[in-house]
Amino acid sequence: MRMWHFFTRAIFTLALTLTAQAAEPVAATAKIVYVLPIRDEIEESLAYQVRRGVKEAMDMKASALVLHMNTPGGKGHSMQEIMESIAKFSPADQTYTLIDKDAFSAGAFISASTRHIYMVPGSKIGAASPVIMGSQGGAPQELAPKFVSAYASMIRAAAEQNGHNPLVFEAMVNKQKGLVLDGKEIVAKGDILTLTTQEATRTYGKPAKPILAEGVVKDLDELTKKIGGESAKVVTFEATGYEKVARFLTMIAPLLMTAGLICGYLEFKTPGFGIFGILAIVCFAIFFLGQYVAGLSGYGPLLLFLLGLILIVVEIFLVPGLLLPGITGLLLALAALLYAMVDRYPGESLVPSLAQLQEPVLNLALGMILAIIGVALLASFLPKTMTFSHLQHATVAGPSMTTNTSLPVGSAGVTITLLRPAGTARFGDRIVDVVSDGTYIEKDTPIIVDRVEGMRIVVRVA
Repeated sequence: MRMWHFFTRAIFTLALTLTAQAAEPVAATAKIVYVLPIRDEIEESLAYQVRRGVKEAMDMKASALVLHMNTPGGKGHSMQEIMESIAKFSPADQTYTLIDKDAFSAGAFISASTRHIYMVPGSKIGAASPVIMGSQGGAPQELAPKFVSAYASMIRAAAEQNGHNPLVFEAMVNKQKGLVLDGKEIVAKGDILTLTTQEATRTYGKPAKPILAEGVVKDLDELTKKIGGESAKVVTFEATGYEKVARFLTMIAPLLMTAGLICGYLEFKTPGFGIFGILAIVCFAIFFLGQYVAGLSGYGPLLLFLLGLILIVVEIFLVPGLLLPGITGLLLALAALLYAMVDRYPGESLVPSLAQLQEPVLNLALGMILAIIGVALLASFLPKTMTFSHLQHATVAGPSMTTNTSLPVGSAGVTITLLRPAGTARFGDRIVDVVSDGTYIEKDTPIIVDRVEGMRIVVRVA
């Protein structure tokens, strides 16, 4: 037991190390400016890109994060996810937005979540009043005042946190506010504020400071040199093109886990390695791929999952009945599935918070409950079909099946299912659960009882 205790501790240490290494790469020596394009409509797949991009920038130890923006706006929920991701970047005072050419609606909100705002000549920012699309493609309709107030408070909070004038951004959202600076009316009540490059860089107050944008640059190259100098390395995020697929895969994550567990059960109950084993691998591979593309996890959880599978295989084929390898492997596999769904950023604790665990735990619980129901249904109905008649031991037992271990050593019987290594066998008129010494024993093979270990009847080929 001491040896196994040492072995278990070593496994957990290795697993934690793999996960930590996957999450915390070695800091880069070069000064890096990381550029995240915010283009076209703000929607869910873009939120996945931003989340993955922010994590990549932090992994690279980027000195600055630049949002290269040209957007007409988009969905409020996706906008909030993007703002939350940007807020995770460290150092927080090195977040920039370059407006090249428009930052309307949700784009203005996202700009407020960065510490610095620059614009190229001829750009515009504003018109952030929240709307909903009219039915059947009709004109957009303004939200009720209480919803407008909620969005206004969100953009004020972001602006205050990043050193911007919250009144400027509120005037972009709430047309009832208007904007007056230094006694000059910038926008009247009843209108929504939209600023051009010249207007956004105009100064007011004592000491003088710009209304919104810190300055004007010719293009992205000029801004990155201004931030990091001539020698800075510029890394631009590259979209994989699979973000929309990732959105779908993360939505069906519980179903992928369910399918993988059920296929694993069927593979365990059928001889050799076949289609169910392949399907289980495919389901879990798609699950981990979806979490990776969605920006939720790296390769650490996948390595942890593979380690768990190895321990389960060790339990089944090398040390059947020892239980500790199998239980440890199962716990590692479940922990990997759970951890893959945790939205963790570099630098955060390896132990997820309750808030981070809430949705992953629900998804994992749903997947396991569906898998248990599926396995129960399969165990009840599949053995009645010709294709799956080898599963018959799950239903043929009836009242005559027993786990009584009073069979003497040397008792002769015959297997009625494949022993892999567990299964059932007939001894006279009794059907009992038996286990081999880790070897496969085919159905209808003569066997004898080799030994009895508590409730376990260990058999071998006669």
